[in-house]
Amino acid sequence: MDFSYYFQLLYQNILDSSWMEIVAASLGVISVWYAKKANILVYPTGIVSVLLYVYICFNAQLYADMGINAYYFVFSVYGWIMWSRKNEDKEELPVTYSNRKTWLISLGVFIISIFIIWGLLRIFKANDVVYWSTFVPYTDTFTTAVAILGMWLMAVKKVENWLFWIAADVVSVPLYLYKHLVFTSLQYFIFLIIAVFGYYEWKKLAKENIEAHA
Repeated sequence: MDFSYYFQLLYQNILDSSWMEIVAASLGVISVWYAKKANILVYPTGIVSVLLYVYICFNAQLYADMGINAYYFVFSVYGWIMWSRKNEDKEELPVTYSNRKTWLISLGVFIISIFIIWGLLRIFKANDVVYWSTFVPYTDTFTTAVAILGMWLMAVKKVENWLFWIAADVVSVPLYLYKHLVFTSLQYFIFLIIAVFGYYEWKKLAKENIEAHA
């Protein structure tokens, strides 16, 4: 691998990025950091980030990507509401492990997401012969569906959300390198590192919750 080539490409990607893209990407990283800490600020920072990406994608005529970010916005609002709720004892929604019901819902969310995303790609990328001649449509579909599932599991504070974010990030890092979007690939690499730490931190929080209610 020619690292000097990718460093030059990263430098060019940064130069080609608008201030809005840099702000959106930075807020995205900050949002994931807050998620790792199970801090509700994950949602306001994430909402601003995805709204900026909706605007950026609309101007770039990337309508499928715009639609996905619009979905992230909706689930960010949902997550914010869920994390803000308190039970009769004034306790916030705790971090817990997924039960059988959650896994069944997750499977349904994943399958439905696959079909919706594939349909959107077929509509908006119909004339892109080069795109459909590569593995990219399949990886795009997979990573987006996994991220959607991660968004939902995070909204209900399930430890396993991090496993899906890790899977999406592992695929996204080389995927965006292949697309020559080195700046975005670096962003997902940072997401991956935070997600690994987030998984272990949420496992600790779930254990503390189990012990507190034992």
